[in-house]
Amino acid sequence: MTTTIAVIAPGMMGAAIGARLTANGARVITLLEGRSAETVKRAEAAGMAGADLKDVASTDMILSVLPPGDAMALAQKLSPMLTESSNKPHYADLNAVNPDTAVEIGKVIDATGCRYIDGGIIGGPPKDGYAGPVIYVSGPDASAARLLNELGLNCKELDAIIGTASALKMCYGGITKGVTAIATTMALAASRAGISEALRDELMTSQGTLFKSLQRSVPDMFGKAYRWVAEMEEISTFVGDRAEGDIHKAIAGLYDRLAKDYEGQRKEIDALAQLFRQ
Repeated sequence: MTTTIAVIAPGMMGAAIGARLTANGARVITLLEGRSAETVKRAEAAGMAGADLKDVASTDMILSVLPPGDAMALAQKLSPMLTESSNKPHYADLNAVNPDTAVEIGKVIDATGCRYIDGGIIGGPPKDGYAGPVIYVSGPDASAARLLNELGLNCKELDAIIGTASALKMCYGGITKGVTAIATTMALAASRAGISEALRDELMTSQGTLFKSLQRSVPDMFGKAYRWVAEMEEISTFVGDRAEGDIHKAIAGLYDRLAKDYEGQRKEIDALAQLFRQ
């Protein structure tokens, strides 16, 4: 019997996961109502079929792959149909949320009679020649995610505690996106001071390996900054009410401003692109 998996939503990561699953024999559905023509086209290219809430509730597994600020809303939206469904699929929340948020989402899913899996994705979208990303899972029902390994994904179990996978994602994302933010902050300060080329030359000379990494990570951030705002806020909450908890709160503000600049005049974006040009 063909395994049916709902992947919500078909963004860059979700669609790539959907494509990997369909390539390995799964039937993949998603929600397309109200989505842009570009999103619908991306889903279709990945072999994902449009479905309604009732169809999603009748699958074998649901993978929630969303901007973190939308994670709880999706669980609540699906809750009535999941409660009515006799199938009771596993629900894996793979979003970048803090452990407390993961627990709260789990409560919503548990109340429907479905089984909840806490998860976190580390790495870029699946593509040919790339085995990743790694999908970390935790919780009492985490073993159910072994199915994803059979369908071409790289899934690793941690423990039986809800929140462990989310904590790992918070720590990893806080480091990688935090480094990008620090480099971005100082690059913009250099631009305002009129020393961008001097900074570029010095980084290339004395920090060559780091600079090459930043030449990838900073420009790659431009179109993603809007999605990173809520993640930085989740990380700030995870770090807690201490001085360093404000670091990622400030980074959230930085990414929010850059996201607006990217959609607007691109003054800061252009300055960053110039300094970190290949």
